[in-house]
Amino acid sequence: MSNEYRSDCHVLVIGSGGAGIRAAVEASAFGGTIIVSKTISGKGGCTVMAEGGYNAVLRSADSITAHYEDTMKGGAFLNDPSLVEVLTREAPGRILDLFAWGAVFDLTCENEIAQRPFGGQQFPRTCYAGDHTGHELVMTLLERLRGSPVDIRDELTVIELLKEGNEIFGAITCDREGELGVITADAVVLATGGAGQVFDTTTNSAAGTGDGYALGYRAGAELIDMEQVQFHPTGAVYPYSTRGRLITEAVRGEGGVLRNANGERFMEKYDPARMELSTRDVVARAIVTEVLEGRGTDHGGVWLDVTHLSQELIETHLPVMLEQFLQFGVDIRIQPMEVAPTAHHFMGGLRITPEAHTTLPHLYACGEVTGGVHGGNRIGGNALADTQVFGRQAGISAGKMERTAKRNGAADQIFAAEEKIAKFYEGTAAPAKVRKAMKAVMWNNVGIFRNKLDLLTAEREIAKLQAMPLAISSPREIADAVVTENMLLVASLVIDGALLRRESRGAHTRIDIKTPWTSEISPFGHTFFSTGRAGIEIRGERL
Repeated sequence: MSNEYRSDCHVLVIGSGGAGIRAAVEASAFGGTIIVSKTISGKGGCTVMAEGGYNAVLRSADSITAHYEDTMKGGAFLNDPSLVEVLTREAPGRILDLFAWGAVFDLTCENEIAQRPFGGQQFPRTCYAGDHTGHELVMTLLERLRGSPVDIRDELTVIELLKEGNEIFGAITCDREGELGVITADAVVLATGGAGQVFDTTTNSAAGTGDGYALGYRAGAELIDMEQVQFHPTGAVYPYSTRGRLITEAVRGEGGVLRNANGERFMEKYDPARMELSTRDVVARAIVTEVLEGRGTDHGGVWLDVTHLSQELIETHLPVMLEQFLQFGVDIRIQPMEVAPTAHHFMGGLRITPEAHTTLPHLYACGEVTGGVHGGNRIGGNALADTQVFGRQAGISAGKMERTAKRNGAADQIFAAEEKIAKFYEGTAAPAKVRKAMKAVMWNNVGIFRNKLDLLTAEREIAKLQAMPLAISSPREIADAVVTENMLLVASLVIDGALLRRESRGAHTRIDIKTPWTSEISPFGHTFFSTGRAGIEIRGERL
């Protein structure tokens, strides 16, 4: 490999969503920083697609304690308390950073950042910019990034992390032409987002393929709670081409109601106190139950109705939803929306400390690629806060990493990567067909309601897909094959976790197991995964 394809920096950030950009900006104050994105920075992740809002305690009637309690309860008490403490304490300061950097949020008559109610919260603490909050956040961060000394490298896929002993010191990359490269660094930050694309129906962009989980796992980092996959209650159902597209929780936050095909407001049966503003796991299970029991729409969903709200409110607070459905031929001012659950957010991921350290030296992580912040179920509005709180933590921690002598131990790993790529040219299975089969297996067997028989079926089918030799015909297809391998690995970890967790907790529901405990007093802790080892914590012990 020529020097043309070798780079060195102090901090390497992998991923360019809200968490990655924030980490890169913060790290650049300490030394040379490179941010790489397999898409275009700020365009490919889920942050820019987030519509609802950002949770932060900004009013005297609210409190950090209440936000902490809501997050722990919403997460089925599987959250890491130290991470929740940091999230809730730091969230107000980080949104004020964005405001100071020029983010345009909706304001009250008193010129304070406006806040709306979201599910599972005691107080309306979700700050918003209409129903395009994530877009506003990312555009603000991109301006900050472009004004910083960060070296931005787009359309660059990370093939593998570089490791010497137990320490991470960079990454092997592949550009769009299939040319391999190496970036060495004193510290590496993973901010690659989630993996909704392993399921057939998802809100995630095409980039949501779980690369960071796979990269961290293969490098030897520990992951936790990979079975905890959130299915957002309200994804688009019809027309078919729109299936899974996010219908923001802001619709329910502004007063939208859910009705079954019989016109019944069915959340009265499932959570009469909170109704549509129950936590996402409860609402998603309620919708699926209504459909399974024969009260769904013709397209397998339910109705989400805002026609009782004023047209002015819909036009000003839900403009993206209004425009989106008008493109489908539905005017939400006078017609209900047809919705059903869709794979949305991974609560599990790399185990981190409050300073965003992973279990490997010199490797940090932030955003959806991490586990422990949201426990078993994320409450709406906490994801955007997570990106900024832990993006900042990761960037500062990585930036403070001491300078190290640059390693020359990449040769063996580069050779291994080249050997793997060479085998792709001899393969027989098209990556696109393998991914399609994987998505169907995961959707049909590892969805909202799970049981051992279905999980074992999924385990067997995913193993068969992993055994298929992936095929490419040109260097431009290398990244596609690598990403497919990553997705299959992530799918297997989700299944492993679902089999290990013999209880219903958070977003994970085992209909074949009845337990005498509640989430708050469950004997089970985190499921954990590292190369060669997997298990579940039981009363503090690892089994």
